[in-house]
Amino acid sequence: MDQERLSLLKKIGEARFTCVELNLYLDTHPDDLAARADFNSYSDKLQALLDTYATTYGPLLNFGQNSLDAGSWVRSPWPWENM
Repeated sequence: MDQERLSLLKKIGEARFTCVELNLYLDTHPDDLAARADFNSYSDKLQALLDTYATTYGPLLNFGQNSLDAGSWVRSPWPWENM
């Protein structure tokens, strides 16, 4: 796997982790407007990263990211075809 792809996957993981943690925090602090703004910002960043990945390499998951491309992951190269 090339370095650009690995770097993008790392950024996706970091943004996803941050969204999960902020979501958990907001469960107990729903009135924290700064945390809510951070959550919205990271959610937007995560979606942009997922869109970039899907455009470049194909979708990461077979559901839940883009309803218009349902089933498109099947047409993407399988992991052993990318070697």
